[in-house]
Amino acid sequence: MVIYRRLIALLVCIIGIVTTVSGQIQEAPERTIGDGPYEKLIIRGVMLVDGTGSPPRGPVDIVVQGNRITSIRSVGYPGIPIDEDQRPKANANTKEIEAKGMYLLPGFIDMHAHTGGVEQGTPAEYVYKLWMAHGITTVREPGSFNGMDWTLRQKKRSKNNEITAPRIYSYIGFGMGHDEPITTPEEARKWVQMIHDEGADGIKFFGASKPVYAAAIDEAKKLGLGTMTHHAQTRVVYNNALKSARLGLSSITHWYGIPEALFTDQIIQDYPLDYNYSNEQHRFEEAGKLWQQAAEPYSDKWNSVMNEMLELDITLNPTFTIYEASRDLSAQRRAEWHKRYTLPSLWDFYKPSRKSHGSYWLNWGTEQEVAWKENFDLWFEFVNEFKNRGGRVTLGSDSGYIYKLYGFGYIQEMELFREAGFHPLEIFQSASLKAAEVLNMDDKLGTIEVGKLADMVLVDANPLKNLKTLYGTGAIHVNDDNKPVRIGGVEYTIKDGIVYDAEEMLQDVAEMVKKSKAEKNYEITQPGLDY
Repeated sequence: MVIYRRLIALLVCIIGIVTTVSGQIQEAPERTIGDGPYEKLIIRGVMLVDGTGSPPRGPVDIVVQGNRITSIRSVGYPGIPIDEDQRPKANANTKEIEAKGMYLLPGFIDMHAHTGGVEQGTPAEYVYKLWMAHGITTVREPGSFNGMDWTLRQKKRSKNNEITAPRIYSYIGFGMGHDEPITTPEEARKWVQMIHDEGADGIKFFGASKPVYAAAIDEAKKLGLGTMTHHAQTRVVYNNALKSARLGLSSITHWYGIPEALFTDQIIQDYPLDYNYSNEQHRFEEAGKLWQQAAEPYSDKWNSVMNEMLELDITLNPTFTIYEASRDLSAQRRAEWHKRYTLPSLWDFYKPSRKSHGSYWLNWGTEQEVAWKENFDLWFEFVNEFKNRGGRVTLGSDSGYIYKLYGFGYIQEMELFREAGFHPLEIFQSASLKAAEVLNMDDKLGTIEVGKLADMVLVDANPLKNLKTLYGTGAIHVNDDNKPVRIGGVEYTIKDGIVYDAEEMLQDVAEMVKKSKAEKNYEITQPGLDY
């Protein structure tokens, strides 16, 4: 048993996932903020972006009763005073939000959202409030590496709104909780049945031997569990992205496995002969050259792989943002939100290190960044065309690594989708409806429509014109007095009809950071510098 646990710990380290063998992160306290749900909540005069892909419309009044949307009523036309007689009526028990000039969107869904870990020193409350302050009302927690029991407990507490947190869909790391390595299809099926009975929503794979992997995916499909795979370089030799799709995999997270399916004159990545996967610099430097080894865009091979993946209805969850520092390290390391919102323990985890996952800045320079910029261009091309041909693409941030902060990293992912070629309406559709489809919850979540759950984001600016208005730090605007001011930022995040003040949540996070810095006499500085 001890030997097996050591092997699991080693595998986790090799794959690059934070293990919590020594303990679990601090759970979120009982909820003390957020008002509602109300007998009746009316959001008045708002511009509506409903998440279906339809263009904005307004002004409209939205009525929520309890945790359900019960009415969406057009109440006028631009530039004309609203006729009060058209509006839904309030009573003594009605909560009203005057939202003239604001935009209302469906609650965002982060499809790759880790709740930190012991190594990052991030308590659950810190992570949850950063997510919620950026409009994230639902997360897919991939791997549950704080422990299956821990994650399932958080899922239940969030569902009951006992804590301030997004609703959680728990995808258990393959093999977690099994006493011995899973080596046969029969063991794989029994394990899948076990996590299903425990209340899991799906499985996260890094790869496995062909018969075990196939059996687990098949059993998951029979039981209605979702499946996602990070095609780790240590396992992609068994199944690349296309082979996984043929087995019935639900979704691919990151992008590993896709270039390997597009190889034309090789079957293995062109590794240098002194390569060591446990060396983080090797791992990420060579990953930045992988798309250049794949078939050229729109070639016969490129088209055939994409079209078959489309036919097999697999979903892409690219997580562009978690690799963004690879192409511009200083920009991500100097992001303006770190000073106020990044905990000292998390900043220490980000620093160049030979041990911490994703802290691969051992000898990172111009050549590596240029290669990654070229890598991104080819990756963008594939994902955007996949979307254009009818494929499903969702947003995920994988924050907590590589200078990516929870919540903020998700908005950065939106900006990268825009760079890849997505229209802002396509981005919001991917952030809501497309993700809800993967979770088999599109009858309840993903759009603002009558009968659906009241998960919504209210923004005091037009996020279609500038996605930066969704950051907790807002967007820079020069006013009529020629002074720079901040506009935007999420005003309210509404989950299950409960209204949360986004600024209040951000202030709570800032106080956590301030307290931790004071206790440690800590100041954020740049690597190798004292400032």
